[in-house]
Amino acid sequence: MFDIKRNGEEFRNLSYDDKNCVGCGICADVCPTSSLRLGPIVPIARGLIEMDLISVNKDSCVFCGLCSIACPFDALSLTVDGENIKEVDSYPSWNKDSKIDDEDCMYCGKCYRACPRDSIIFKRNLPNAVDLVRGEIEINGDDCIYCSFCSDMCPVGAITIKNIPTSSVDKLNNSIEVDTSKCIFCGVCKRVCPEDAIKQICSTCMYGDEIKVPKITGETIILENSCVYCSWCSEVCPVDAVDIIKPFEGKLELVEEEEKICKGDSCHACLDVCPCRAVTIVDGKSVTDLTFCNLCGACVKACPQNIRILTRS
Repeated sequence: MFDIKRNGEEFRNLSYDDKNCVGCGICADVCPTSSLRLGPIVPIARGLIEMDLISVNKDSCVFCGLCSIACPFDALSLTVDGENIKEVDSYPSWNKDSKIDDEDCMYCGKCYRACPRDSIIFKRNLPNAVDLVRGEIEINGDDCIYCSFCSDMCPVGAITIKNIPTSSVDKLNNSIEVDTSKCIFCGVCKRVCPEDAIKQICSTCMYGDEIKVPKITGETIILENSCVYCSWCSEVCPVDAVDIIKPFEGKLELVEEEEKICKGDSCHACLDVCPCRAVTIVDGKSVTDLTFCNLCGACVKACPQNIRILTRS
């Protein structure tokens, strides 16, 4: 991270957040004074060295803000007298967006688990199982031999056996307990008990009309300052509650020549630097799924063969 300032008629401050940077190098490409430099993104992505993906020459930077405007991932920010230039209407900006419709979201968590950048906050409030089932269960301690079949087979871990016996006749110091807040009265314990020591009745169906339909609540939020608009969240959402507008349109091609061929299995630089998890190695070659690609160009910068051609529109 860096944070540089300049005093004058205006106070300008240029800051860089490496957590949001994807190593695309767009900022370095547009810098009119060549003050920004893209670091060795492959070793950085592989964790071989620790350094920022972008460095700045403080002496030559003119604080024009082109890098801040060009960065589609909000890794660079220029403020003038405390105001972020991205919030000024006269400055251009990328048409990009990521949002989740709270009314449609069912809080399944698939978007949260799929996000390659941990840019989604997910909270879910589930009902208590005890409020959704009805039944009775009783274990006869006199008949129980503490074989642990029931506790080992219980699908919800509701049965606990304490003080496993050390001999075949030592039953006095043993106990078996059922946590009724976990028990779903499925009857597995009853069926596996070799001594018929368990009595269980499930009455959930009988009282079905009295059991309220469970209400699941929660919160799912996309952190826009770290989102890379890869669309994993929108693609996995089962109810189409996520809307993603990518900053770029275009295409990415692999153009091989006689002496320049993809060495996917042995190289996989593109796979390592891709912030979107859009690259895979298939039959020894790099394959990019444009469904999840945001066309940032990090893979193009990383390719040692220079055979990845990116066209943005």
